[in-house]
Amino acid sequence: MKETDLQKCRQRLQELEEAREELLKLVREMRIYATKAIVSLHKGKRREGEEYISKAEKILSEIKKFRKYPEIYYSLTHDAMQELVEALAFHSAMVGEPVFSVPVEVEPSAFVTGLADVIGELRRFALSQLIKGKFEESERIIQIMEEIHERLIEFTSLPDKLVPGLRHKLDVARAGIERTKSDYIAAKVARLNEGLGGN
Repeated sequence: MKETDLQKCRQRLQELEEAREELLKLVREMRIYATKAIVSLHKGKRREGEEYISKAEKILSEIKKFRKYPEIYYSLTHDAMQELVEALAFHSAMVGEPVFSVPVEVEPSAFVTGLADVIGELRRFALSQLIKGKFEESERIIQIMEEIHERLIEFTSLPDKLVPGLRHKLDVARAGIERTKSDYIAAKVARLNEGLGGN
C-alpha cells in the first residue's frame, strides 16, 4: 500500500521547484526564437526565420523531458508551444505548404490556439502584399485565413479550459478577416482607378 507523508511531499515539491526554474528558462527561450522567426518571415528573411524555428524546435525537445512533472508542465508550456505553432504555420503559409499539421509534437490545445493566432499574422502579411500590389498572393493568404477559421469553429464546442481563449481568438480573427477583405477590395478599386486615369 502506497502512502504519503510530509517528507515525501517536501522532496517532491523541492524537485518541482527546481524543475520549474529550469523549465521557465527553456520556455522563455523557445518563445523568443518563435517570435523572432515570425518577425524574420515578415521581413522576407526566410532563411533566417527557418534558423530561428530550428532553434525553437531543439528547445522543444528539451522541454518534453519535463513531462514527468505534469503539475507544472502543461501550464508552463502551453503559451510557448502555441507561439511555436504560430511560427510554423506562418512559415507553411508563406511557402505554400499545408498549415493544418506541424513537424513537431505539441499539446493539442496549443496547436489549436496557435493556429487561431496565426490568422492575425496572416492578415499583416496579406496587407503587406497589397501594398506591394501583389493581389494574387494577398488573395491566397485571405483564403488560408478563411480556411483556418472555418476548420477551428468546430473546436469552440469544447470547454474553454481545454482550448483556452479559443472563442475570443476566433471572434477577433473573424473581424480581422472581414477587414482584410475590405482592404483587398479597396486596393483593387484604387488600382483600377489608377489604370483608368482616375484620381
